[in-house]
Amino acid sequence: MKILFLTAGAAGMYCGSCMHDNSLARALRELGTDCLLQPVYTPIRTDDISIASPKMFFGGVHVYLLQRFPILRWIPGPIRRLLDQTAFLSWATRRAGSTDAGQLGDLAVAMLRGEHGALRDEFSRLTQWLRDDIRPDAVILTNLLIGGCIPSIKREIPGAKVMVILQGDDTFLDHLPVAHREAAIDEMSKLGDDTDLFIVNSEFYGKKMASMLRLELAKFRVLPLSIDTSAFNDWTSPPQRSPVTIGYLARIAPEKGTHVLVTAFIELAKRPGCEDVRLCMAGWLGAQNEAYLASIMDRVRRAGLSHRVEYRGSPDLAGKLQLLRDIDILSVPTEHEEPKGLFVLEALAAGVPVVQPAIGAFPEVIGSTGGGILVAPSDPIALADGLEQLVNDPLLRSQLGEVGRLAVMTKRTTLSQAAAMIELLADTVPGLPTSRD
Repeated sequence: MKILFLTAGAAGMYCGSCMHDNSLARALRELGTDCLLQPVYTPIRTDDISIASPKMFFGGVHVYLLQRFPILRWIPGPIRRLLDQTAFLSWATRRAGSTDAGQLGDLAVAMLRGEHGALRDEFSRLTQWLRDDIRPDAVILTNLLIGGCIPSIKREIPGAKVMVILQGDDTFLDHLPVAHREAAIDEMSKLGDDTDLFIVNSEFYGKKMASMLRLELAKFRVLPLSIDTSAFNDWTSPPQRSPVTIGYLARIAPEKGTHVLVTAFIELAKRPGCEDVRLCMAGWLGAQNEAYLASIMDRVRRAGLSHRVEYRGSPDLAGKLQLLRDIDILSVPTEHEEPKGLFVLEALAAGVPVVQPAIGAFPEVIGSTGGGILVAPSDPIALADGLEQLVNDPLLRSQLGEVGRLAVMTKRTTLSQAAAMIELLADTVPGLPTSRD
């Protein structure tokens, strides 16, 4: 059976959703499905080998220009398609992480309106390709923001089932101007009628998105977040070390709470038994947040702690694994309601316990894995208290790390999530073998 997985590229940024989509598509192949991972907007950038198709739909530069200058649609398609070349897109969007989502309101709404919007020619091209060349039995979308194609897919490919993974749509919407945000939500709500199933990684996020999009909760299924654990199969946790190193592994951004962690670290450094504690951070830094990081590091300097704080840039897979070997505790104190938190599972797979705010998906992830402790959100003092507890209790660190690692390695693998997804498809797609077949 054929599954088409549409994933939205994030330009030059290492994107957790892109990496997870890539791992999940590979797992679906391993379980015997004919799964094609098809990027839209830009090529995906992963910290592992990408299995994505080199073909491109809705090239980011192309659709942006079409939205701004509709007259361009009269230029012959083959000429405009030069803008969709992988090499050009990789070059042109290499700093696209700095793009303000507020500037993309018109484009976001146009993408949701599909064949009834300014990008109708591009939607027609995608639908024709699916109908004539691919003929998928099921289409999986990485988010609903690219869902403008859903009505035409349901019309042109009778019997094809459509599943949408919701994994951060709300964060993008919240950055749009109010008028565009409301228009986008209205369009997304309409698309929900043609969507067979929505996949979320937590009950919290399912309820939130069902309410936001005015959809029936009965259309939602929870498949717990997973990671590709192959890099951790032979992992050996390091012995208890001194000094203890606290780690951060996420985008450097206000919503990820980078400043909250640094404030907590400065407080922690004053406490007995924490005089030598270190902080090691890594993650994508967009141009729009360079001043933000500079201000944070200036605070560290003024506190006299520069020699104990390190920023390692945006790591590839090897760099990420090295960071996880070098740290003893991980904390990413997001100030928004995080729908996923892949970094938590990666830390636990490495036997590293976590200290996270009690918001978003974190209570469910930590509750089901037992690999960390929860603290009050957006509260640097509460975070410092939680970190201090683990810094001064090596036995508790070891116990939480071992419990969390076992839970991830046995229950939170992409293979297990892919198998659960196949079971869901088997309920709606006649003839699709289950993972037990």
